[in-house]
Amino acid sequence: MKTQALKTFFICALLVTTSTYANGFLSKKPIKKQTVKVALLLDTSNSMDGLINQAKAQLWEIVNELSYAKCNGSTPNLEIALYEYGNSNLSSKEGYIRQVLQFTSDLDEISENLFSLNTNGGSEYCGQVIQTSLEELDWGSNKRDLKMIFIAGNEPFTQGKVNYKDAITDAKEKDIIVNTIFCGDYNQGVSGMWRDGAMYGGGDYMTINQNKHIVHIVTPYDNDIIILNKRLNNTYIHYGTYGSSKYSNQAKQDMNAESLDEAVAVKRAVTKSSNLYKNAEWDLVDASEEKEIDFSKIKKEQLPKQLQNKSAKEIKTYVDKKRKERSEIQQKIQELNKKRKAYVAKKQQENTKKNELESVMIKAIKKQAEKKNYSW
Repeated sequence: MKTQALKTFFICALLVTTSTYANGFLSKKPIKKQTVKVALLLDTSNSMDGLINQAKAQLWEIVNELSYAKCNGSTPNLEIALYEYGNSNLSSKEGYIRQVLQFTSDLDEISENLFSLNTNGGSEYCGQVIQTSLEELDWGSNKRDLKMIFIAGNEPFTQGKVNYKDAITDAKEKDIIVNTIFCGDYNQGVSGMWRDGAMYGGGDYMTINQNKHIVHIVTPYDNDIIILNKRLNNTYIHYGTYGSSKYSNQAKQDMNAESLDEAVAVKRAVTKSSNLYKNAEWDLVDASEEKEIDFSKIKKEQLPKQLQNKSAKEIKTYVDKKRKERSEIQQKIQELNKKRKAYVAKKQQENTKKNELESVMIKAIKKQAEKKNYSW
C-alpha cells in the first residue's frame, strides 16, 4: 500500500509541474506557438530617406504575407524589433546606433516609430549594430522560432570597430539568420562586402533602389475596404492606463498610412483583419479572447464614455456584441482582399517590384522559413 501511495504521489507531482492553474482549475500549460522574429536594422544617414519611405509604405504588405504562413497547422506569432544606425544625431559613444523598439507584436507601435525616423549624415557601423542587436534583444531559446536580421544601408559593410564576421558568428551561434540589403548597385554592394556578410550569415544578399518611386495599383475593391476599416475601428473598446492613447494611436497610424497612398491604407486595413493584429493589452475584445475577465473590477473611468455608467453584465454583453461585429467585418475585408490580390496580380507586370524592400524581404523570409517547416 505504501509503494502504491508513493507512486500516486509522484504521478500527481509530475502532473502539477507540467500544468498550470487557471481560474481555480488545473489545466495543461499551453504549448508555445512558433514565433517569427525579425530585427530591422535601418541606415538613417542622409541618403536613406527613400529606404525609410519604403519601410513605412511596405510594412503592411510584409506583415500581410506573414499572416498567411503556417507551421504545424497554425499561424506563427510575429515580433518585430527596430534599430536605426549611421545617424549623426545619435551618440558617437554608442556607435551612432539606437534601439528604436525591442521585439514587439504591437503593429501600431512599429508603424508609429517608423514614421518618427529622420535621416541625418553619419558613420555606418554594420558589424556594431548587428552585435548590439544580438546583445540587447530578447531572441529567446525556442529552436522552432524563425529568427532573422535584415540590415539595410549603402556604405561599406566593413566600417567600424566591430568586425562583421565576429558579430555574425555570434548570430549563427544563436540560430539567427543575417540578411543584407544594399541600397544601390549590385556589384557595388558586392565590393562593399554586403554579399559576403549575407553568405557568412546564412542569409540572402539583396539590392534595392531605395529612391525608386513606388507604384501602387488601385483596385475596384479599395474603397469598400477603407469603409469597412472605419467600421472595424468602432469595434475596439479601450481599457486600462494606456488604453485611450493606444486607441488614438490606432487612428493616427491609419492616417499615416493614408498620407502615403490610399493603397497603403488598404494594405493596413487588411493587416487589421488578420490574426497578427492583436491588441489584448488595451482592447477588451482581444483581451477577453485570451483570458477570463472580471468586468466588475475594470476601472470605469478608463473605459469609453458610453460604458462608464454600465454594469459589469452590460459591459460584457457589449464586448460580446462587438466581438461578433468585428469578426464579420474582418471576414468581409479578407474576402475583398482575395479579389484585390487577384486583380493586382493581373495588372502587375512581371518583375516590376523586384528591387523594392517589400519584395526582396518577402522572398527571403519565405525561402528561409521553409527550412523551419513553415509553409504558405
